[in-house]
This record gives sequence, structure tokens and C-alpha cells, in this order.
Amino acid sequence: MGLTIEGKQRIEGINPRALRRDGLIPAVLYGHSGAESVHLTLGAKDVENLLKQAMANKTVIQLNVPELSWSGKTILHEIQRHPWKGYPYHLSFFSIEEKS
Repeated sequence: MGLTIEGKQRIEGINPRALRRDGLIPAVLYGHSGAESVHLTLGAKDVENLLKQAMANKTVIQLNVPELSWSGKTILHEIQRHPWKGYPYHLSFFSIEEKS
């Protein structure tokens, strides 16, 4: 069974704290288009479900970003958690280049 999550492109200038209050988790996708990175938001419930099954730097995850018309395999690189509450604070994904 493959893991899949859908993200939305984050609008510049929105405070990450405001996103978290609205039930969203900030994230970054690196390497989807060369050296370019993209800022994303993910649903907090989706992230919690994902983290029950995924491990950083070990699990391949299908990430879909409809606004960019991009879908591809990624590795969950980093999970930042709130220091004493323990909930996810920020995620980082690295795109995996598919070889032919």
C-alpha cells in the first residue's frame, strides 16, 4: 500500500501561526523542478494520519499538488514538532526523480 497526501500551494505572506490555527501544517517541497522549492500547506488530520505510517528519510510518499499540476514521489525528509506539545509543526519533502 502506497502513502498519498495532497498539498496546496501556500500563498506568500501568510503567517505560519495563522495556518496552524486554521488546522493546516506548513510544508516545503524541494527538488520538484530542479533547484526550485515550493511552499505548501497540508491538512493537520492528513498529516497526523500520514505520520502514523511514515518515517522520516525512509518512506516514499506520493504527493499531489493540484495548483502546480504536479504529482510525484517524495521522501519525507524532516518533521518538526512543537517542543512540548508534540504536534507536527512543519514538514519537508524531497522529490524523487524517476529514472527511465
